[in-house]
Amino acid sequence: MSGGLSERLAQRAGAAAVSPREQQPAGPRRAARHADPFAAVKRRVHEALLAALGPTLYEAQLDQRDLEVQVTQTLQAVLQQDETPLTGADRFRIAQEVADEILGHGPLEPYLRDPDITEIMVNGYDQIYIERVGRLYPAEAVFADEGHLRRTIDKIVARVGRRIDESSPMVDARLPDGSRVNAVVPPVALDGSMLTIRKFATDPFTVDDLISFGTMSAPVSELLRACVQGRLNIVISGGTGSGKTTTLNVLSSFIPPDERIITIEDAAELQLRQEHVLRMESRPPNLENRGQISIRDLVRNSLRMRPDRIIVGEVRDGAALDMLQAMNTGHDGSITTIHSNSPRDSLARLETMVLMAELDLPQRAIREQLASALDLIVHQARLKDGTRRITHITEIEGMEGDVVTLQDVFTFDYRAGVDPDGRYLGNLRSTGLRPRFLDVLGDRGIKLPPGMFGTGEYGR
Repeated sequence: MSGGLSERLAQRAGAAAVSPREQQPAGPRRAARHADPFAAVKRRVHEALLAALGPTLYEAQLDQRDLEVQVTQTLQAVLQQDETPLTGADRFRIAQEVADEILGHGPLEPYLRDPDITEIMVNGYDQIYIERVGRLYPAEAVFADEGHLRRTIDKIVARVGRRIDESSPMVDARLPDGSRVNAVVPPVALDGSMLTIRKFATDPFTVDDLISFGTMSAPVSELLRACVQGRLNIVISGGTGSGKTTTLNVLSSFIPPDERIITIEDAAELQLRQEHVLRMESRPPNLENRGQISIRDLVRNSLRMRPDRIIVGEVRDGAALDMLQAMNTGHDGSITTIHSNSPRDSLARLETMVLMAELDLPQRAIREQLASALDLIVHQARLKDGTRRITHITEIEGMEGDVVTLQDVFTFDYRAGVDPDGRYLGNLRSTGLRPRFLDVLGDRGIKLPPGMFGTGEYGR
């Protein structure tokens, strides 16, 4: 539900919306929960609201803001007719929760509105965890039952044209704001449906934000800006939840506004601010197991669309081969992400994924493609203190025998230790080695300060 509706409900109730601020750390599953004392009132209000508005809730031509206004007004009228004695705060709470159920995602809506929460994990209808500042906390909200949770999941996936049922029990989807959604239902989920939402900021993070978070340093941002504008091919690697997509968003912001950009994703998450952006999203098969459009199909099709840049949200299969061929055939400046534990592992995973294209290519030919296509690996990790940091800026130098050679340009200084709160004190430090791609950047008219690659933390 939108912030505007929340504000109007708060004004009508004479109180400010309460954001859940759970303070206890994550622990064992709680066996007992207090029953909602207003469950019967909410059910009556919900039913009366549906009876009053009826098909209006499902009119495609009705503007979202107009729908919110109608729901708000009808809610107030229904609550006034209910004879249950309620305080102003209780009346506001009931109105808020019923509106969340009608217009939003039920008990998850307060957490979706909270800008400090970065991830919501529903382990079952009666257990929800949230991630705040990199740490997990149990949430107080719960779903009424398994059916309530399934209806919420169905609402999310149906909005983006996906489906989830016993024959297709796993799905990747997204919310309207681009937040990433994964859902798993029985029979795969043994203890009930599970839902994971990775939230994205309404206002996308900028490079200054990542510097302030400690994800990267100022000189590294200067280097990455030069590499993007100099049309180097870049892979962003890291584990799950390490912030790869956020960094990809920031690197994409460095692309000049006069270039034609094509983005390819499983679920559209990128938030590019340039004008000339064409977005494509893969599609799973339908009920007849037909109509699937894979990332690989989209990468091949993008080559016929006169791209200046191709940005693939993530490569995880044979699309790696098509991505490498695009990079090797005049589409310099492409960017993608990959799951891996280190820069060297990134190359090994890409090599494995090229083999998934089911072409009988010799190992050396694949590695030559990797060495020729890729210029830079930006590796990111989520550290034990919950922060996301870039830990390696690594150049792909070429081939020595049958081995692709790498050279670290910047690495994270773990030796700086941690502060009393367990937060890492280190930063990215130059290795003192001059990368070979500086000559390429120079040929393209992009200069970097000569002291950037000296030993130490230039420009900290």
